[in-house]
Amino acid sequence: MSLLPPQIQKTIEEFSKLPGIGPKSAERLTFHLLRSSKASPEGLGGSLMTLKNELKYCKDCQMVTLQEQCSLCADSSRDHSTILVVENPLDVVAFEKTSFKGVYHVLHGVLSPIDGMGPEQLKMKELVDRCTDGTVTEIIVATNPDIEGEATASYIQKQLGGAVEKITRLAHGLPMGADIEFADQVTLKEALAGRRDV
Repeated sequence: MSLLPPQIQKTIEEFSKLPGIGPKSAERLTFHLLRSSKASPEGLGGSLMTLKNELKYCKDCQMVTLQEQCSLCADSSRDHSTILVVENPLDVVAFEKTSFKGVYHVLHGVLSPIDGMGPEQLKMKELVDRCTDGTVTEIIVATNPDIEGEATASYIQKQLGGAVEKITRLAHGLPMGADIEFADQVTLKEALAGRRDV
């Protein structure tokens, strides 16, 4: 039998479902909302309802937006022949800081059978549809360099191999400021394979 009222227990359970939030963090968040005058449960609830009800996916790139088409896809000065494929909307935010001038495609995940993520759960059909008219000349796959990201990159290459003339993958290797002596074998191998002219 729990000492906490069922409403508090339910809130803790809901917070625990969020990525990176364990039971203790969920308890802290719940009680913070209860006692804080600045963080009101009403404000949080209203924001979450607005998030679900007003946001939609861009008809082209699948980025979250308020309109039918996001501002990046609507920008005619961008290179619409180059599509950078990313896992989630926050990746778009990160790449925008690099002054990338192409457009994006957000998959909303990666292939991960253990997590129930197959091609049907990803925005793969939308990507294939974008590449069928012949205007896309390069797909840059920017999924994470892990097992799921690599599997997704391979799947994209198989799906688009004949439709796009150039499919590339982000280079992997040593990050700026890293010490070579502490790098693992795979990182060093990728750094060698992705070397460039000085």
